Amino acid sequence: MGGAEGCSDAEVERVFRDERAAVLATLIRQVGDLQLAEDALQDAFAAAVEAWRRDGVPERAGAWITVAARRRAIDRLRRDRSAAARAERLAELVRAEAGAAGEADAADGGPVGDDRLRLIFTCCHPALGLPARVALTLRMVGGLTTGEIARAFLVAEPTMGKRIVRAKRKIADARVPYRVPAADELPGRLRGVLRVVYLIFNEGYSAAEGERLVRGELCGEAIRLGRLLAGLMPDEPEVWGLLALMLLQDARRAARTDADGRYAGLDEQDRGRWDRAEIRAGLAALRRAARPGEYGLQAAIAALHMASPEPDWVRIARLYRTLGEISPSPVVELNRAVAVGFADGAEAGLALLGPLLDEPALERYQPLYAAHADLLRRAGDAGGAERAYRRALELTGNGAERAELLRRMAGLAGGPVSKTAPVSRRMGEVRADGRDLTDQGGRDGVD
Repeated sequence: MGGAEGCSDAEVERVFRDERAAVLATLIRQVGDLQLAEDALQDAFAAAVEAWRRDGVPERAGAWITVAARRRAIDRLRRDRSAAARAERLAELVRAEAGAAGEADAADGGPVGDDRLRLIFTCCHPALGLPARVALTLRMVGGLTTGEIARAFLVAEPTMGKRIVRAKRKIADARVPYRVPAADELPGRLRGVLRVVYLIFNEGYSAAEGERLVRGELCGEAIRLGRLLAGLMPDEPEVWGLLALMLLQDARRAARTDADGRYAGLDEQDRGRWDRAEIRAGLAALRRAARPGEYGLQAAIAALHMASPEPDWVRIARLYRTLGEISPSPVVELNRAVAVGFADGAEAGLALLGPLLDEPALERYQPLYAAHADLLRRAGDAGGAERAYRRALELTGNGAERAELLRRMAGLAGGPVSKTAPVSRRMGEVRADGRDLTDQGGRDGVD
């Protein structure tokens, strides 16, 4: 890119989106303040729109943005020397400007990779509540606007804005260190980071409310974050496991509803609409997860579901048993019950599912009642199935799910019903409002 030709605002926005996370991460390291760095980056964007319209996108766009943002940060600090800490930041930024450190970072790699990891781990710090971690990660790392995040999670924009501001303030007040955790801290902290990305994908994969079953923009953002983590931490098997899981699930996105927007179970989906390139990428990522953990196992289950129109339910049930051993969760047990119900018959599935009906964590978990209804229907208990379907309907806020549950309930009178596992809005147990049903667990998304 580059040259004397100007460019459109859309091209400027695209370049900024591509470069934003790396530049912001470097800038935060230099200024030590999330809000100041974000404000300076926004100032740099405004300058780029004006300059690049006239001159075109520069060859080293990341370096250009870094320099512009750093200079805007210096200007802001010079206008506000109210605190000694700000004076220290100003002195550090001036030294960086003199040494042109930012240009080298943005153009040649340098510590940018570490900076981006620092940013991810800072946004996902356990000092923050889960909803705040999700919002801050989407804002700072993903570059989504406050309005976009609010719409994705169905809250008012001012509410989401306050959530993000509080998260930034808590990081500042608690003096959360801007660093990659030490080796002994990394496993636990990485698990929290992966959970945030998983939650973002879950909400996109099957929206909790509204008329759309899938919010593709959130799926895409989670996969982008997963690819970023895989590039920055290529030796972490669970990073690859999560990426594999998301890619394999997302490959079926276009087929999960039919031309009329009606829910399509796995056995009803048009496999010709599956994204073959994404499937290949997902399987390649799964091979990189040499020692599958909770995400790798879920990805392996997803791969089995997609391998044949008649899934190997015996193997799937065994994988769920293994998943339950390393990551105990009532949701894992629910999915194992469904798999056993297909492998060994509905009565066997009901025997495993029965105790879960008394599990407090699943009291308002719609997939439990949808699974119960389907197993009861297959066992010949139409009355029990209808009651369970009605309970599932009470707990769903998604229009596509509601229509499918009504269709299945109507099928009790002799109409056609899907043979697949029960309609469910989630791969995993973490809800969009940040309330964990359990500490671990997952869902393979066989719907």
